Amino acid sequence: MKRLLLPILIILSLPLLFQSTPTEIIKLKTFDALIQTPEESGNFVILNITEEDVEREGGWPLPRQRLAEIQLQILDKGAVGVGWVVSFPQADRMGGDEMFAEALSYAPSVIAMFEDGKGNYPASPGTVVLGNDNGGIISLGVKENLPLLSNNSLQGLAVAPTDVDQLVRKIPLLIKTPNNEWIPSFGTQIYKALFNVKTYIIKTNDNGIEEISIRGIPPVKTDSFGRKWISWVNTPQTTLNEMDVAGKFVFIGVTAPGIMPQVATPSGLLEPHKIQASLSESILLENSPFIPDFALALEILIFTIFVSLTWLVINYLGITKGVSLAVILLFTTSLTGAYSIQKGYLIDFSWTFVSQFITGAIAFYLNFRKQFKLRQQIKKQFEHYLDPRQVKKLQDNPGSLVLGGERRYCTFLFTDVRGFTAMSEKLEPEEVTKIMNKALTIQADAVKEYGGMVDKYIGDAMMAIFNAPIDLPNHETAAVLCAKEIQENIKKADIDVEIGVGVNTGYAVIGNMGSNTRFDYTAIGDAVNLAARLESSTKEVGEDIVIGYDTINAKDFSDQIILKELNSIKVKGKEKSINIYTIL
Repeated sequence: MKRLLLPILIILSLPLLFQSTPTEIIKLKTFDALIQTPEESGNFVILNITEEDVEREGGWPLPRQRLAEIQLQILDKGAVGVGWVVSFPQADRMGGDEMFAEALSYAPSVIAMFEDGKGNYPASPGTVVLGNDNGGIISLGVKENLPLLSNNSLQGLAVAPTDVDQLVRKIPLLIKTPNNEWIPSFGTQIYKALFNVKTYIIKTNDNGIEEISIRGIPPVKTDSFGRKWISWVNTPQTTLNEMDVAGKFVFIGVTAPGIMPQVATPSGLLEPHKIQASLSESILLENSPFIPDFALALEILIFTIFVSLTWLVINYLGITKGVSLAVILLFTTSLTGAYSIQKGYLIDFSWTFVSQFITGAIAFYLNFRKQFKLRQQIKKQFEHYLDPRQVKKLQDNPGSLVLGGERRYCTFLFTDVRGFTAMSEKLEPEEVTKIMNKALTIQADAVKEYGGMVDKYIGDAMMAIFNAPIDLPNHETAAVLCAKEIQENIKKADIDVEIGVGVNTGYAVIGNMGSNTRFDYTAIGDAVNLAARLESSTKEVGEDIVIGYDTINAKDFSDQIILKELNSIKVKGKEKSINIYTIL
């Protein structure tokens, strides 16, 4: 599972690296949801020429003479300037162009140009490029306004390029021509008109445009293409009847259906003059959102760190703790991303969040599958030797089962059927098998009842362990009581066999042991060998149960069990005699 992290990181990073359409849409929608709508600056107002106005004026387009009257009325109401987000490429059939041109000259005025794709471009304004002359979006051609009008006002290109989801979010402040000249956008020309500025300053870096400066306002940060991210400010709106324009620069446009196209934005369908007003508002914002040049590098770093952490905590801390920490990491990702975006740094955390969820789901599944297999392995290995309740404990806590061997203090019980050889000679094999199965079942049931584990059967003998693989309080008492019950139940069974039982307590190494291809759960140690020797001594001392000194000397050994001390014996491998006991 450790090796899977790198392939997962590579696969999930591809949509981020190559800016796939789904990834880009998720990112943009996240930005839309988290970017806060700022307060309007108070410098602008939108004047809508409504359906009612068009009907009252006799239809659209309005005569240029009437536009001149509207321009003068707006200035009389105290406006500081007027921006007509309408283009005037042809002369007025009614001869009102001179009047309109004169009215435009009375105050800072801007009229709109639109792209037509025919390869024609207006004269470039003064621009100073600080750095390499790179970056920018190339225009395919612009339809200019009537010279009479453009000589008495500024012209600005009213464009609204869309993102992959066909919504407008970023508008270029300056657009490049194939001859490396520049065409200012409508919203940018507003400031040039207001401050009577002659030159734009374009600062570039190796990636493209970095910021654009206009004297009178702070430098405006842009992306490498010179685009400004739009904050959809709720600029005040008025009408021809109200003309609430005092002290404001006025954006004029038509909202009557069917005249000007409506453009899709995160704030809904908007007419061009409202979009240009939002651009001008956004230019003034101090913490206006922008995508820094290092955004992609930072996004990759964030992606690598958070996705890796999600994978590691689930795999190394287990399902419960791992998933809990993974959820905390998800919240950390989302909160950090939200904070960054609300501070104006448009760093994409959305794909990292999605990738964390995918990675966490994969890690959870693999971990769950591993745990399930381990539970099945434990059940298969112990279901015939442990009480079902003990098997369930092992499955719930596989960590309590240390595979490969661990040193534990346990009590060991060995049994053996006396006279098995003689019985085998007298009876048919089927009868012997039946008797032995019944005798061993009685023994195994008693071991399970007292919380022990049947370790193995060796012909007519059985080995059991108490206090492994799971902890068993008072295991010494449990083993002795188990030995007593075995004897009682064998006598009740009427199978005409006798059982010798040896019990001893001590340290042993317990775990899965054997070869690489075949192994068994068992115990190895001197205490185990002594328990087997004690069982063999039952014939010599004439008792059914023989118990070692360490068992009855346990701190918590039950004082209700009545013991009888037997003569000490010598066993193979021990120099000193062994003190032994039996049950009365």
